[in-house]
Amino acid sequence: MSRQCTPILTLSVTATAALTADRFVTPAGAVPAAGATVLGVGRSTVAVGVRQPVDVLGTSVVETGAAIAANALVETDASGRAVTLAAGVVLGRLAPGEVATAAGQFVEVLLLPTRS
Repeated sequence: MSRQCTPILTLSVTATAALTADRFVTPAGAVPAAGATVLGVGRSTVAVGVRQPVDVLGTSVVETGAAIAANALVETDASGRAVTLAAGVVLGRLAPGEVATAAGQFVEVLLLPTRS
């Protein structure tokens, strides 16, 4: 499990909910619903009203919500953590050499552009 990343574009949003670092964030600055479209991955833990930097292009470190196989496509769970794609929106793919064996681990994810 990696703690390195290569963000190409980082934007910021004002948090409309308490946000946790290394989790997916919506364009409105909130925690996403499971399977939802997101802006990207938040880089810091912030309170409501605080600006949070969000990696939107490149690779980012994301906390896992379950085990994820190598090269798997990922979506978000209801806490903003990465889980294996089921029926939601494809948000990214595990970077080469990454795998998660349980929830609460940190993996490098290649962020993929999404459409809402």
